[in-house]
Amino acid sequence: MNKKLLFSFLTVIGTMVSMKAQRNELGIRLGMSNLVGDVGNTNYILQKPLSMDRVSDWGVPFYGGLLYRFNFNPYQTVRLDLGYNQVQFSDKAAKEQYRKNRNAFGKNDIYEASLSFEYNFFPVNNEQMGMLSPYIFAGVGAIMYDAPKTTLVHDFRRDADGVAQAPINEEDFTTTAVYSTGKKISMQVPFGVGLKYKFNHNWAIFAEATFRLTLTDQLDYSKVLPKDVKSSYNSDILSPGGGSLLGTGNYYIVSQEREAAYKGTRTIGDGESRDWLNTFSLGLTYSFGRPPCYCD
Repeated sequence: MNKKLLFSFLTVIGTMVSMKAQRNELGIRLGMSNLVGDVGNTNYILQKPLSMDRVSDWGVPFYGGLLYRFNFNPYQTVRLDLGYNQVQFSDKAAKEQYRKNRNAFGKNDIYEASLSFEYNFFPVNNEQMGMLSPYIFAGVGAIMYDAPKTTLVHDFRRDADGVAQAPINEEDFTTTAVYSTGKKISMQVPFGVGLKYKFNHNWAIFAEATFRLTLTDQLDYSKVLPKDVKSSYNSDILSPGGGSLLGTGNYYIVSQEREAAYKGTRTIGDGESRDWLNTFSLGLTYSFGRPPCYCD
């Protein structure tokens, strides 16, 4: 009796695994991503690469990703996307003359993860030799990217030999902005359209346009957040109580005024806007297990 129960249990588990496996798709996709923000071109898809001097330094902007689909039925799918975007932006490629005159440029390495619901207009995920179907999808996700940071270096004036000179008054010192980047994570809302062709039961190719509304305005380094602005003080001349003389008294008050002024001006374009990260890609997937059967 126990052997029969064990056999029945294993049979049910095997059937469930088989039914689940035949609904899975795993694939890769490659393409090109572009950024729509306050710097560079504003085309939402298929932006041309930058001038050759930038391409020789940074390479060609591209997208590479992995995706997993779980097909609930021939029409409805939940998908997980993991991807890498290398985006480049340059005001030289913009249509607006004021951007060309500004001539800002840069690149960013952006990693993304998202979970989306996908709907196929035809039963492309059913059991058949081949079928073509357009589809739409939308979801939520996150991106990790390089964001700008600034350190305001407050230093003493120096003579020709580089020796620090004691300040004559509270404003007699220099302040230099030193820029750097650090990793940040932000939410994104991906959605898009695609065309999927299934062939030979298990294989499918697809073309897709993905649009991502991100909840950040920093992908093109156009905005430094106040919390990412820090001050440092050279300590060649110390105060009587220790520490840099510039970090005490009226010198410190002036340094904070300069920091506040910097925070109020370090924004390019519309500081209330959000950046878009968009991709056009081609992909290939494989459905593992038997051809799908949605009879449960």
